[in-house]
Amino acid sequence: MTGRVEGRVAFITGAARGQGRSHAVRLAEEGADIIAVDVCGPVSSNTQIEPATRDDLLETADLVKRLNRRIVTAEVDVRDYDALKAAVDSGVEQLGRLDVICANAGIGNGGQTLDRTSEADWTDMIDVNLSGVWKTVKAAVPHLISQGQGGSIILTSSVGGLKAYPHTGHYIAAKHGVVGLMRTFAVELGQHSIRVNSVHPTNVNTPLFMNEGTMKLFRPDLESPGQDDLAVAAQFMHVLPVGWVEPVDISNAVLFLASDEARYITGLTMTVDAGSMLK
Repeated sequence: MTGRVEGRVAFITGAARGQGRSHAVRLAEEGADIIAVDVCGPVSSNTQIEPATRDDLLETADLVKRLNRRIVTAEVDVRDYDALKAAVDSGVEQLGRLDVICANAGIGNGGQTLDRTSEADWTDMIDVNLSGVWKTVKAAVPHLISQGQGGSIILTSSVGGLKAYPHTGHYIAAKHGVVGLMRTFAVELGQHSIRVNSVHPTNVNTPLFMNEGTMKLFRPDLESPGQDDLAVAAQFMHVLPVGWVEPVDISNAVLFLASDEARYITGLTMTVDAGSMLK
């Protein structure tokens, strides 16, 4: 099956690398044009994760163009509503329409228990991973409503949006909040034939997970844990014998939710979790 989103336009945040890039490429493979935004710089000071760069976003654009699809890019912080709106308005003006919204941008920081989490880490996390999702939909959904042809909105949550883990309480709170946004948007926008769902990945092979901080969090028993050490611990989270999934695994779920195959699916928390929710 090909052309599952042929002729549609998707707006994707956090598109410079990781899951966002994967979503852009996968939707382009199936016929979509892309509006891709990313902050392309640091968001939180308390992180060991190297930020995405302008070159990363340009690489995403190149990958989409090689598929003979159009792409419009902009460097935007999802905490900045006015910049988000300007980016999506410009993208729609250039590409002609909007059909899919992927509120994917997110960060990881901290690593403390909730009672020791700093206010700065809490604020950055909630502002990006929760408020940024709301602002993304708020900025883009008027285009879906005005077109009068429905649409699909996919919010990136996490298995941490459905259950708790220690040392990531601010992340857990934000990702649980995304589920509340998804369900409320689904109820409010259903009258416009706009479907709203969330995806809930387990660990994904991206810089947000594959970094020194995560490895030390999973293997505090080791002085300098590596990827193999991480895999041993991470596999215990799952029913299937893997420690993590690949970005394209999440992108395939996003593609399904964006396509007409999911035309009557709304309000769904779709897990891509190797059975994590069973443990």
